[in-house]
Amino acid sequence: QVQLVESGGGLVQAGGSLRLSCAASGSFFSLRDMAWYRQAPGKQREMVARITSRGSTNYADSAKGRFTISRDNAKNTVYLQMNSLKPEDTAVYYCATESNWGQGTQVTVSS
Repeated sequence: QVQLVESGGGLVQAGGSLRLSCAASGSFFSLRDMAWYRQAPGKQREMVARITSRGSTNYADSAKGRFTISRDNAKNTVYLQMNSLKPEDTAVYYCATESNWGQGTQVTVSS
């Protein structure tokens, strides 16, 4: 069982940046693939970015070139750096690994 706690969300103007963090408890963090998802009101949850245990990454088309996922295995933490934010990025952002999910952190981008 892994517990995930997200932080770093907030209100930002369009064009701004935020960095989300996800602190994981439990064992074998360095061996886990980690991902960020988001869910906007009235929409399905979607994958934003994923990072494997070896550090390979992939992104949703909407995130490419603007978002960067990274991990610090020494801190059991995965990050999502979000730049050039747009109003359509407004959503609750979740950290996930396997079947474990965090509680989410709200990101609101004003126009």
